[in-house]
Amino acid sequence: MKKKTFVITVLGILVLASGVGLLAQDMEDKSLLLSVGDKRFKDKALDIVPGQIYSAETGKPVTFARMVQELAACRFVYVGESHNSLPMHDIQLSVIKALYEKDRNVAVGLEMYPATFQEPLNKWSLGLLTDEEFLTAGQWYVNWNFNFAYYRQVLDFCKEMKLPVHGLNVAREIITRIRMGGWEALSEEQKALVPPLDLSNQDHRQLIRTVFESAELPPQMKGMGLDMVFDGLYRSQVAWDSVMAANARKTAEVENRRVVVLAGSGHLLYNLGINLRVYEKNHQPSKTIVCVAVPADKKSLKVARGLADFIWGIPEEKRPAFPDIGLAFKKFSGLDNLVVERKPIDGAALAADFEKGDIILAVDGKPFTDINTLRIYLAKFAWDQEVKFHVLRAGQEKDVTLKLVQPPPAPPAK
Repeated sequence: MKKKTFVITVLGILVLASGVGLLAQDMEDKSLLLSVGDKRFKDKALDIVPGQIYSAETGKPVTFARMVQELAACRFVYVGESHNSLPMHDIQLSVIKALYEKDRNVAVGLEMYPATFQEPLNKWSLGLLTDEEFLTAGQWYVNWNFNFAYYRQVLDFCKEMKLPVHGLNVAREIITRIRMGGWEALSEEQKALVPPLDLSNQDHRQLIRTVFESAELPPQMKGMGLDMVFDGLYRSQVAWDSVMAANARKTAEVENRRVVVLAGSGHLLYNLGINLRVYEKNHQPSKTIVCVAVPADKKSLKVARGLADFIWGIPEEKRPAFPDIGLAFKKFSGLDNLVVERKPIDGAALAADFEKGDIILAVDGKPFTDINTLRIYLAKFAWDQEVKFHVLRAGQEKDVTLKLVQPPPAPPAK
């Protein structure tokens, strides 16, 4: 299997927490067939094909209309995604539209934004911001790592229909503190943003551990190395799930509407993440949809029946719709220029000559002093185009060409 559909979501989250580059390609995805979650479906499997929706309840294909009928009876609807899969975002839009046609009392919750960053989302929903104004005021590329174009259609529909959109997340530095020292390491102000963590769910722990063990890990993170870091990383995952669940509940209370939560599928698998933590607090009905990409060289794919309430098979993409740049930037006090935060670990920059600490003097001849502004500029480029960087490295000026091509797959593990 060349591309993981939702494992990449979990890995992306945990890479942010750990700073370790985990490759999401060419991995055996053992998380697809775990015996965890709903006891009714343990050890039961489905063979899914692209273009079909499957019900965990019946173990059989269902129509989109039938699925929406069941979703319409729920206070919370969760639609998972791989962040760089445009077909999955199209499915999210189709679900939101269908629910809106049945009942206009719909609000949308986004993993992509911290709950403390709500004002730009409010202005967007009221039609007060253009794309460019929203990207700037909302600091899209500071709060999120993926191209805005993946989310444009969903957000445009929310603006058109004036649907409330709420950020569900929390600042990354808070998650980092939890990873390093636990919830107790937070300040009182930070504790008000993150509920105390329940780390006792062994099914969820097994799921997240399996995700890691399915990945092509660096040598230092295998065996005892993984044992040493896993508890901290697991705390990070639980913290993200817990805070987004709390904010999803608040959104439902504030708006008095059905809430459609859009989040990485890694937060939703087997109904063990955000969805479980919402249900534990209010016991209100909910349904989860997860999309699974069937590899191009397979007619079908076997998955656990309890993976989600509805499992939607889609064809594997040859490559994402928009290039993954793969560059991270930092700002330093007293220096106007941006700095390359780390040597690239993924994306197009993996094949380019960037080094940690490179000072960005110009990009295509233009100076940039703001991370969000530079990433807005880079997001406008398509596959196979080139961007010219002029950098200062070890006191020497240097030109670096970034060609936006898909990096080659990682070699199979030995």
